[in-house]
Amino acid sequence: MSQTIYLFRHGETEFNLQGRYQGELDSPLTEAGIQQVQQNACMLKSIIGNPQDWKIVSSPLGRAMQSAEIICETIGYDVQNVQQDKRLAEVAVGQWAGLTTSEIESTWPKRFHKEAIYSWYFHAPNGETYEAVTSRISDWLEEIQREPKVIAISHGLTGRILRGLYAGLGREDALKLAVSQDMFFKLSNNTITTIYSDFDDFYLH
Repeated sequence: MSQTIYLFRHGETEFNLQGRYQGELDSPLTEAGIQQVQQNACMLKSIIGNPQDWKIVSSPLGRAMQSAEIICETIGYDVQNVQQDKRLAEVAVGQWAGLTTSEIESTWPKRFHKEAIYSWYFHAPNGETYEAVTSRISDWLEEIQREPKVIAISHGLTGRILRGLYAGLGREDALKLAVSQDMFFKLSNNTITTIYSDFDDFYLH
């Protein structure tokens, strides 16, 4: 069966602006973040047809649900019908949640320098492992495989891993994928298309 998934990252948050890692913590969207989601949602509206034909699933974290509400308002979809799924939540970074890179580096210098730039998150004290995250995302992808039209709202790191799994990428390549909040992604027929909200064209990655 043919399936299309549109994958979103939440808009910019106050913690994003401050350079703080959120993990399972939360902070509200900034004004710029709200505008990012609105622009993305307007682009989505222009390409999906009837919004009622789509299943919308969101991470339950506040910043994702705030983004889901904006998307629903823009495309004309009842936010009460959005399904919340913990498997789309951001990677838990344990004791590093709420800290900046410099704060983490000064307190855990060995853990910070020991890992490659794109994977040190997974060695946070009391945080999630890469394997744990891939397990929950793989489970979600398997569960929705019979849903023809899905819109998902997730997070930066989780979204990278999800796209990596979908495209069959290795860990290192998955963690290097683009994560800007001025774009969203179409996953269909084993191909990932990047959709920039500032442009009329689609760009394949």
